[in-house]
Amino acid sequence: MDPAELGAFLASRRARIRPADVGLPTGPRRRVPGLRRDEVATLAGASVEYYTELEQGSGARPSAQMLAALARALRLGTDERDHLFHLAGQPAPVAGHAADHVQPGMLALLDRLDTTPARVVTDLDQTLAQNRLGAALLGEPPVRRGPAASFVHRWFTDPASRALYPVEDHPRRSAEFVADLRAAVARRGRDEEAAALVSGLRAASAEFAGLWDSGDVAVRRSVHKRIVHPALGVLELDCQRLFSEDGRQRLLFFTAPPGSAAAGQLELLAVIGSQQLDAGSTPG
Repeated sequence: MDPAELGAFLASRRARIRPADVGLPTGPRRRVPGLRRDEVATLAGASVEYYTELEQGSGARPSAQMLAALARALRLGTDERDHLFHLAGQPAPVAGHAADHVQPGMLALLDRLDTTPARVVTDLDQTLAQNRLGAALLGEPPVRRGPAASFVHRWFTDPASRALYPVEDHPRRSAEFVADLRAAVARRGRDEEAAALVSGLRAASAEFAGLWDSGDVAVRRSVHKRIVHPALGVLELDCQRLFSEDGRQRLLFFTAPPGSAAAGQLELLAVIGSQQLDAGSTPG
């Protein structure tokens, strides 16, 4: 680890980002052209003190998860992300891992979707980033490592994760998750992460094992969903998906027909934010 170089690199990347690029207001009293340290810390889910120490070259060695969060907050390209990991004495993430880097094109689109809930996930349903309305609708995903980072894993092993959807929709959602996962696993080829996810689910869930053995395969693209919100009730939304070139990342965004009840609910969602949302609920 090279603390001085790491701090200098973080400071240089912070200075080049405009607040508007990450959905932050540009006030008249800003003294720096880029982001402030406290803004980077907030975007990365770190304390201001910890991030300040990193920039000053006096902080503890950051974890892979923290480095991935900093890379997302600072909108680093893949080469920059890898350089950040190397400066911190960590191996660069393997493509498709739960701590993977959000591809720049995906992140650029997410930054511009400020009027509709949206998030970026991997093909194994690991959440990488989401906007404010995405958090308000879907909640913040729990910080997990390994297979549990995947919502598909939690869907079949943690009953609480299913509260986001009406009970009568659960069988259809289960079938969709498994069919989509089969396509992702085949596309990845000899991938240890995907293989571990499937083998773990087969052992933990008879429902998953039965669906997997059916052999059904279907990539989820546009899906109509009913989502249960603790304050707004059930929202009937269309979930659209945009795929990265390699298919390993997907930008999900939720829309409702103009004039529909769900359109009105989305307007209310923008007002109430995420304060009333149970942070434990996350979607697939």
